[in-house]
Amino acid sequence: MTQLYPPTRVSEMLCISPATLRKWRWEGKGPRFIKVGRKVAYRESDVAAFIDAQTRRSTSDNGQVLPLGS
Repeated sequence: MTQLYPPTRVSEMLCISPATLRKWRWEGKGPRFIKVGRKVAYRESDVAAFIDAQTRRSTSDNGQVLPLGS
Protein backbone atom coordinates (compact mmCIF):
# COMPACT_ATOMS: atom_id res chain seq x y z
CA MET A 1 0.00 0.00 0.00
CA THR A 2 1.15 3.54 -0.74
CA GLN A 3 2.29 5.65 2.21
CA LEU A 4 0.18 8.82 2.53
CA TYR A 5 1.13 11.91 4.55
CA PRO A 6 -1.19 14.63 5.88
CA PRO A 7 -0.41 18.25 4.95
CA THR A 8 0.96 18.98 8.44
CA ARG A 9 3.60 16.25 8.03
CA VAL A 10 4.57 17.43 4.53
CA SER A 11 4.91 21.04 5.67
CA GLU A 12 7.26 19.83 8.43
CA MET A 13 9.27 17.77 5.94
CA LEU A 14 9.66 20.79 3.65
CA CYS A 15 10.31 23.23 6.53
CA ILE A 16 7.44 25.47 5.46
CA SER A 17 4.23 26.52 7.16
CA PRO A 18 0.98 24.67 6.53
CA ALA A 19 -0.37 27.95 5.11
CA THR A 20 2.42 28.03 2.50
CA LEU A 21 1.66 24.44 1.51
CA ARG A 22 -2.05 25.34 1.22
CA LYS A 23 -1.17 28.35 -0.96
CA TRP A 24 1.05 26.17 -3.17
CA ARG A 25 -1.88 23.76 -3.70
CA TRP A 26 -4.11 26.67 -4.73
CA GLU A 27 -1.41 28.01 -7.09
CA GLY A 28 -0.61 24.59 -8.57
CA LYS A 29 2.90 24.56 -7.08
CA GLY A 30 4.51 22.13 -4.68
CA PRO A 31 4.18 18.36 -4.57
CA ARG A 32 1.29 16.58 -6.25
CA PHE A 33 -1.51 15.74 -3.84
CA ILE A 34 -4.58 13.57 -3.49
CA LYS A 35 -7.97 14.91 -2.53
CA VAL A 36 -10.77 12.68 -1.29
CA GLY A 37 -13.78 14.76 -0.43
CA ARG A 38 -12.37 17.58 1.68
CA LYS A 39 -9.31 15.62 2.84
CA VAL A 40 -5.89 16.26 1.32
CA ALA A 41 -3.01 13.79 1.44
CA TYR A 42 0.38 13.41 -0.22
CA ARG A 43 1.96 10.23 -1.56
CA GLU A 44 5.42 9.56 -0.19
CA SER A 45 6.70 9.15 -3.77
CA ASP A 46 5.25 12.52 -4.89
CA VAL A 47 6.88 14.34 -1.96
CA ALA A 48 10.22 12.64 -2.71
CA ALA A 49 9.94 13.57 -6.41
CA PHE A 50 9.20 17.19 -5.50
CA ILE A 51 12.21 17.34 -3.19
CA ASP A 52 14.44 15.81 -5.88
CA ALA A 53 13.21 18.38 -8.41
CA GLN A 54 14.34 21.19 -6.10
CA THR A 55 18.00 20.11 -6.22
CA ARG A 56 20.30 22.80 -7.61
CA ARG A 57 24.05 23.11 -8.19
CA SER A 58 24.21 26.86 -7.52
CA THR A 59 21.96 29.80 -6.70
CA SER A 60 21.86 30.73 -10.39
CA ASP A 61 20.75 27.21 -11.40
CA ASN A 62 17.13 27.47 -12.59
CA GLY A 63 16.61 23.73 -12.48
CA GLN A 64 16.73 22.96 -16.19
CA VAL A 65 18.23 19.63 -17.08
CA LEU A 66 21.57 19.97 -18.85
CA PRO A 67 22.91 17.42 -21.35
CA LEU A 68 25.34 14.86 -19.95
CA GLY A 69 28.89 16.16 -19.77
CA SER A 70 27.87 19.79 -19.22
